[in-house]
Amino acid sequence: MLMLTPIAYGLAIVLVVLVLIIGLRFLLAPRAAAAGYGVPAKEHGDSAYLTIKGLRDFTYGVLGAALLAFASAHAVGWYMLVVAIAPLGDTLIVLRHGGTKATAFGIHFATAVMVLISAALLFAV
Repeated sequence: MLMLTPIAYGLAIVLVVLVLIIGLRFLLAPRAAAAGYGVPAKEHGDSAYLTIKGLRDFTYGVLGAALLAFASAHAVGWYMLVVAIAPLGDTLIVLRHGGTKATAFGIHFATAVMVLISAALLFAV
């Protein structure tokens, strides 16, 4: 169990940092972020929705960082379990809106799997 602790926390930290970066990218470069997401934004579309996505992801990242700093491994595990809903939903959004299966599964579904692995590791600590 001692060897598992740094792996569990290390993966959680990496995932939280990545979510913060994704959120910031949507806030600072929304059209490029949308293209990377797998569903490019329309040239003259409503950028408010891209900002909402950025704020959502950034908020998830801040919450994850706060839990990592101040809560137990089990609390962070529950956070990871719940937050896995977002990339699972993103998988379906990309598939429903003309994105590629490679992006849907290679990015979003793979992220969901990593988040669920992180949750399992944190519950095991």
